[in-house]
Amino acid sequence: QVQLVESGGGLVQAGGSLRLSCVASGRTFSTYAMGWFRQAPGKEREFVAAFSWNGGRTYYADSVKGRFTISRDNAKNTVSLQMNSLKLEDTAVYYCALRSSPTLVLVTTTAYNYWGQGTQVTVSS
Repeated sequence: QVQLVESGGGLVQAGGSLRLSCVASGRTFSTYAMGWFRQAPGKEREFVAAFSWNGGRTYYADSVKGRFTISRDNAKNTVSLQMNSLKLEDTAVYYCALRSSPTLVLVTTTAYNYWGQGTQVTVSS
């Protein structure tokens, strides 16, 4: 029903920047929120940031607050994650997710209906 495609991942030196994009296609008219999660090897998938269509609210994990910015770009079905001042611990596969109905919870994986396949972000020294 909804397909998500991430792009923009790659290799970057610590202190550098990357911009990830997520394009949603299909039946996206009911989108409530989109978010980014990441998963490092041997780790649980963790919340990074979310953008809610409800007032354009944004949410960030403490670990990325002040460094990452989530925004709705171009059309309503596109969200980006600007990542600045990257650290080694930011290395992970980054996943885009979409929620299609209202919810009070946006920081857990179970809050989202659809997921992309992920894009690798590797931060080197």
